[in-house]
Amino acid sequence: MARPPARSGAAHASIYPYGPFEAGDGGSVMLGLQNEREWQTFCSGVLRQPALATDPRFASNAQRSAQRTELRAVILQAFAALTTDELLQRLDAAQIANARVNDMAGLWAHPQLAARGRWQDVHTPAGEVPALLPPGRSNRFDCRMDPVPAVGQHTESILRALGLDDAALARLRADAAI
Repeated sequence: MARPPARSGAAHASIYPYGPFEAGDGGSVMLGLQNEREWQTFCSGVLRQPALATDPRFASNAQRSAQRTELRAVILQAFAALTTDELLQRLDAAQIANARVNDMAGLWAHPQLAARGRWQDVHTPAGEVPALLPPGRSNRFDCRMDPVPAVGQHTESILRALGLDDAALARLRADAAI
């Protein structure tokens, strides 16, 4: 039985380059090269280093995977001169699979969330707040997005459901436990 590949996080264990890479402005882009044609296009159209496509160190996926530390340094050096948007434009033009890696603010501002009606206002004791609907959707039911209860709002009803009576609740109140 073959040994399993080492853990590689968001990168691919046996295809390289494949995974997250940083642009010069601090943003990150996820990209994936899947064949030799894409490798050649990546070298010429994205890195603007066509000779790299035939460099013996990186001439096949197996060699690129074996030399991923060295190749990563070459890629990051080229990407350091590009903004995230410029990098995405080059990857799109080269037809290389890619996506922007968003931070939470970038995720929240993503136009698809608004376009797909994923935001809903929810009432809280501090006022209305925007909340994302759960990821699974069904046309058989609506997702519940009830108001957020105040601290202690449901304490007594929960304790009653657990079998406590008025005397037990009075003792808990007297002891400042609720």
